[in-house]
Amino acid sequence: MTGAQQDQPTADNHTAKKIDVNYYTDPLCCWSWAFEESWQKLQLEFKGSLNIRYIMGGLIADWKIFCDPLNNVSKPVQMGPVWMEVKHTTGVPINDLIWIIDPPASSYPACIAVKTAALQSADAERIYLRKVREAVMIHGSNISKHETLLAIAQETAAESPQVFNAEQFAKEFNGEKSIQAFREDLQKVRYHQISRFPTITMSYGGKGILIAGYRPYDVLLEAVYTICPDLKVTAE
Repeated sequence: MTGAQQDQPTADNHTAKKIDVNYYTDPLCCWSWAFEESWQKLQLEFKGSLNIRYIMGGLIADWKIFCDPLNNVSKPVQMGPVWMEVKHTTGVPINDLIWIIDPPASSYPACIAVKTAALQSADAERIYLRKVREAVMIHGSNISKHETLLAIAQETAAESPQVFNAEQFAKEFNGEKSIQAFREDLQKVRYHQISRFPTITMSYGGKGILIAGYRPYDVLLEAVYTICPDLKVTAE
């Protein structure tokens, strides 16, 4: 496994330890949203020591074929209680009313949008994914709509103009490169038999570990030190 996010080389970091991290997720995954605080903390504390690659899972292709027997979800209105449970279990704010007011028809457009952002840079992908999550989870925006995803791109560019280009995003959104990148992500999900989001894989020096589902930060920390015991916290 190899990561997409690379530091610029310096005189010191060419020999620095780097853990390859693959993060399987989906913009419509409520458990991934609940996991966001731990995920952000991991990136901050080990900044420069993680090669991160985001892999979009395609959680909901179409409600005509979607079925989650574990949670008894086969239509949009049934997703609301799942989000409500996550909100009460984790304490993370989630706008579960979207599944009554304006339910997203699919997570595929948002996944493709994230891969479109990735065509600019790893930072653009990371920042845009966070904005998409906030839009749907907090503000109740329907991220299956193209106009919504384009509006989020405009907001992202306004907040991070040195990282994200909204005009480039609009030109490349739903283009062959972004669609192919999403297809490749779906192939990785199937090949590695990823059935839960979020799922994180870490590898270093021939060692690997997989963390499936929502987990507290201590579990992430333990995984890091299991495969690389002497890795140092780099956050100031």
